[in-house]
Amino acid sequence: MSRVGKKVIPIPEKVKILYKDRLITVQGEKGKLSRTIHPAVELEIDEKTIKVVVIGKQKDSSAIQGLTRSLVANMITGIDKGFERVLKINGIGYRADVQGKNIVFNIGYSNPVNFAIPEGLSVSIDKNNVIRLTGIDKEKLGVAAASIRSLRPPEPYKGKGIKYAEEYIMRKAGKTGTK
Repeated sequence: MSRVGKKVIPIPEKVKILYKDRLITVQGEKGKLSRTIHPAVELEIDEKTIKVVVIGKQKDSSAIQGLTRSLVANMITGIDKGFERVLKINGIGYRADVQGKNIVFNIGYSNPVNFAIPEGLSVSIDKNNVIRLTGIDKEKLGVAAASIRSLRPPEPYKGKGIKYAEEYIMRKAGKTGTK
């Protein structure tokens, strides 16, 4: 059995849950999220809690139970509080700017790099080198942050590039001239 899947999910007061035909919809002040539930599990919804229950005895049913519990809990947390991801740009002359629905990066290439902001996410940039992504969908937020990081991943010698704020870059020693 999955330890994560056994935990009940508390429902905050401001969040409304609708579950019909294997589709769960979570509504709140910040927006609305929907997701289809895998047929190997079922949701038992009370007034203040949700429990994920395994149907049948398939080989991977406990893994699906834990995954479903995490996905539903992330939906509820996103609608209630929201998620945030912070990226930092390191390097001389490296910067970012929001122009309309795009982020324009100057990150050492000959031309600026445009990145389209996904629907449902908001972006703010502090001091030209700190990017704050916020949104209610954790999955979409993570994909956008990884896509931004992949534009110029941090290199190990000087640490130049785009990195997550909490990420630590292992530095390598440069070449030394020996005679």
